Amino acid sequence: MNRPLTIALDGMGGDIGPDVVVPAALQVLESARVPLRLILVGQEDVLSARLAHLKAQGHPGILIRHASQLVSMDESPGQALRVKKDSSMRVAINLVKQGEADACVSAGNTGALMATARFVLKTLPGIDRPAICTTLPTVRGQTRVLDLGANVDSKAEHLLQFAVMGSVLAMVNGVERPRVGLLNIGEEDIKGNEQVKGAAHLLANSDLNYVGFVEGDGIYLDDIDVVVCDGFVGNIALKSSEGVAKLVRHFMSQEFKRNPLTRLAGLIALPVLRAFSRRIDPRRYNGASLLGLQGTVVKSHGGADALAFANAIHVAMLEAEQVVPRRINTHLAALHAERQAL
Repeated sequence: MNRPLTIALDGMGGDIGPDVVVPAALQVLESARVPLRLILVGQEDVLSARLAHLKAQGHPGILIRHASQLVSMDESPGQALRVKKDSSMRVAINLVKQGEADACVSAGNTGALMATARFVLKTLPGIDRPAICTTLPTVRGQTRVLDLGANVDSKAEHLLQFAVMGSVLAMVNGVERPRVGLLNIGEEDIKGNEQVKGAAHLLANSDLNYVGFVEGDGIYLDDIDVVVCDGFVGNIALKSSEGVAKLVRHFMSQEFKRNPLTRLAGLIALPVLRAFSRRIDPRRYNGASLLGLQGTVVKSHGGADALAFANAIHVAMLEAEQVVPRRINTHLAALHAERQAL
């Protein structure tokens, strides 16, 4: 690569926009271990003012690319595609398409981001539908779960494609032979609908390291590196998990504030509580990958703070360095050749 690793950032997307994106960009540049350039895409005057406020105007690692429009968080994907052709989201994705950036990160409207990325970048050969994949903490480390909402109805063949993409992402993150599980209502072969049973048959006859069905609690408790499901199920599982995590924090806070004795116990346990909080902190896992596209796009949570958005940038950097779309394409071609030979 003749130029530095370059990531385009949707500077106007999300609930907070430049007030999060600009500080996050500066954090990443400060700690970067490789030559790095970040392109802030959005309204130039707003982004320049934010850089000036942080005394970072003229930073050598930052470029600004003006975009006159922005996509609101409640805007329909169709509206964003038809009308917002100069939005910060669209321009950032175009930079990937044009080869000016190696990846794009946006905290904007998920539906609009997926629709725009799919329209601009197109899907890889052999991929019918892109999928949203994120990393979650488990008792044994981490697992990747997909799809998380891009496809509410998926066929068995789509679930096989998701498994291939998730496996590649796990390998990029250091897992030599990822263990793949199919999310189901039970571990027995007779359980599940026809879609899941069909996908199980395809996975069992592939060269993936398929280990069988996994139940909802197994996402966090089983020794699984990739959990595959359709977007309807995956999104509900993810949001339910987020709710449980918030509930646990809320109950623990209530109990430690109940009386002077529990407050004292809380002070004694404070180092343990802080360590626990760090381990389940969703900001450390922010950055969902839009897999199956001919380019790298990472979705940050809309309400992410600077630490969380910085993590999403790191996700994009890793995937860009490892050229994840090309690796997925290679694995898909091998799978196709294997099935043709049968």
